[in-house]
Amino acid sequence: MAEALAGIRVLEVGQGAALAYAGKLFADFGAEVRKIAEEADPLASAWPRLEGRSALQAWLNTNKHLVEGDVAALAASCHVLLDARPTAREALPPHLVHTRISWFGAEGPYAGFAATDVTCRALAGVFACIGPVEGPPSMLGGIAGQVMGGIAAYIASTSALWGGGGREMEASIHEANIAIAEYQAAQAVTNPEVEQRRGVNRFAPTSPLGVYRCREGWLGVTIVTPAQWRAFCEMVGLDELARDPAFAVWPERLAHAERLEKLFAERLVARTAEEWFAEALERRLPFAVVPEMDTLLATPTHRARDAFQRVKLGALEFEGPTLPQRLTRTSPRAHGIAPLEPMAPPPAPAVAGDKAKAALPLEGLRVLDLSMGWAGPVCTRTLGDLGAEIIKVEAIQYPDWWRGVDPRQSFFDQKLYEKDVRFAFQNRNKRGITLDLSRPEGAALLKRLVAQCDAVVENYARDVLPKLGLDYAVLRHSRPDLVMLSMPAFGATGPWRDARAYGSTLEHASGLPTVSGPADGPPLTNQLAYGDPVGGMNAAAALLTALLHRKSTGEGQHIDLAQVECMFPLAAPWIIAQSALGDPGPRRGNRHPDQVPHGAFPCENEGWVAIAVTDNGAWARLCSLLDRADLAGLDLAARRAREGELEALLSTWTRSRNADAAMDALQAKGVAAGVLRWPTELRQDTHLRARGFWQEVDRPFLGRHELPSAPIRLAGGPPLKIFRAAPTLGEENSAVLSELLGLSAAELAALEQDGIIGTDAVPVTARKPRSSPQAKPQPASA
Repeated sequence: MAEALAGIRVLEVGQGAALAYAGKLFADFGAEVRKIAEEADPLASAWPRLEGRSALQAWLNTNKHLVEGDVAALAASCHVLLDARPTAREALPPHLVHTRISWFGAEGPYAGFAATDVTCRALAGVFACIGPVEGPPSMLGGIAGQVMGGIAAYIASTSALWGGGGREMEASIHEANIAIAEYQAAQAVTNPEVEQRRGVNRFAPTSPLGVYRCREGWLGVTIVTPAQWRAFCEMVGLDELARDPAFAVWPERLAHAERLEKLFAERLVARTAEEWFAEALERRLPFAVVPEMDTLLATPTHRARDAFQRVKLGALEFEGPTLPQRLTRTSPRAHGIAPLEPMAPPPAPAVAGDKAKAALPLEGLRVLDLSMGWAGPVCTRTLGDLGAEIIKVEAIQYPDWWRGVDPRQSFFDQKLYEKDVRFAFQNRNKRGITLDLSRPEGAALLKRLVAQCDAVVENYARDVLPKLGLDYAVLRHSRPDLVMLSMPAFGATGPWRDARAYGSTLEHASGLPTVSGPADGPPLTNQLAYGDPVGGMNAAAALLTALLHRKSTGEGQHIDLAQVECMFPLAAPWIIAQSALGDPGPRRGNRHPDQVPHGAFPCENEGWVAIAVTDNGAWARLCSLLDRADLAGLDLAARRAREGELEALLSTWTRSRNADAAMDALQAKGVAAGVLRWPTELRQDTHLRARGFWQEVDRPFLGRHELPSAPIRLAGGPPLKIFRAAPTLGEENSAVLSELLGLSAAELAALEQDGIIGTDAVPVTARKPRSSPQAKPQPASA
């Protein structure tokens, strides 16, 4: 099979999993990646270790060349420099895409902070809403935050390559992870109940949402709509509860969660998780078996899709996640060799070229956005931020459901579907049109639009576009080199291809909950809808990879992005440990296999600060702050033996300070620490304010409001500009359809009269029955 990035050379310099994962994306798609050997790379000792070597580091470095040499000299023969050094002083050739990767960006109050994956994500608002009501908040370890940062760096780099090279880009790991907390940051403006810690496996704005014990195994349950609640109650034999109107909507279910959970939990233990999941598939319910790592690795659906990469480390072999971007013509390598020792770089000619001339790297790219909800719109929003023209297609009969799903007439009379800030967050920098794709006239117009676009993104249920006659096999006739991305929850093939899922379902199915939380508790859901922003960022990376392949070969292709597989890299340390060692290790709660002390510590005014002691030097500096020189000589093993005592000592110190003061004092000593920000607190965060991260825009129906920036920027510059607020329904019907398709005013008026296009959502009670058995467009995942 051809490799998407063959012919591209990348130089990787610096430390950290974000850098390594960005390089892995390039290497496993066929680029030649030269990694400059680092003598003191902390990844070299990262858990899990196999015969003295880090298996995690080996997985992150698959298919790279380990080299030694001068950065500037090596960069002359490369197209991309992935750079995670604190500073870079050498002069670099003008053709180079130079992408800087850092925890908090090059500038701002946090720029010099000591950081770990957990302390960075704490400051990004990821953890505050998770865990017991009384605390501590639950903080998943591993490399999840750095995976998100690595994807952002890869998107920055590939977008610059698409735009002709010759750019300096910057990716912030911190800002990449704010996408995880965006929902609460947006929704809490009008619904503050979403920004509360409600207990293990409980999240507003819906209930139930969590993991429940079965006779064998655990079942991940997410219920959103009244119909889903009724079907779930009927499935477990609680018919009377299903008919009770008091629990039809989530606020009442959440208010009585403990009583309701007890009722259905008693029923769930009567059958296995596999049996419940099989019935949920038939009932189209968004449930999943929550697998232990050994079960995940053995799952036939995943094995059939080569979801796990075979990694060779010398004579040793184990498995880790394959890159999830499933390009049907140019899939990533399902095998990898990790470099052992530096060697002379293979000869390569110098690359010529100049600085890119366009203001933004994706200027000239046009993408047709058929997605709705969260995951798909994050993908297209990211491309739009980088300069692509995004044309979002909705229908007046079925708008994007993040505009709201209230069926009452007053909702439509007051145009409340134009007033949801969540829609505004996800759909900035897009043009908006409406087309009824279930009508022949609407489908025909879409095909004509496809001929004018480079790519299509969709996240409908698998059977919707084929029924509408608008799947890839059809649309490629409109544009033979079309790149089209689909986002089914579990992939377009296999027995789960029609499964419904929310972002929480994807996390449940990834096995991540079974390695999260304390050992004496149930598997822990780590986020309201983790899979959505993770899937969206991976989708943008996939689309750019396919577009680069098309740029060099002229070939388009279809991308089958199984969103559940996008979650596997977040679970990589435990997947690798299971494969390499036969055991994923104990569930540690907020503790860490290599860092002691490590956790969330209480502060004044119910605040919390995350602290991670990364090595003996950091421990000695912490002891200086605590005025405990008698403890400064404890090494990792000794600290582990006294972990509870040291945590109590640290908690006593933090309780007498507010969280920001504690963080600042720790950072002054070079100890990694971060306040556990609530998502709405991100709006006042001094670092984000200093970096201009929140941008104010004006929009009809919403007025002036603030939106978060992309985690990518042109190095040394301000955030990528939000130049267009989210579109109102059908806002650019006339402009787009006349500009691209040449429709006259009379033709547009006729289409509006016939309901093919429009600017007013059709009330539920006024929607006409469809004349064909075609299902209304619904996303496979949020």
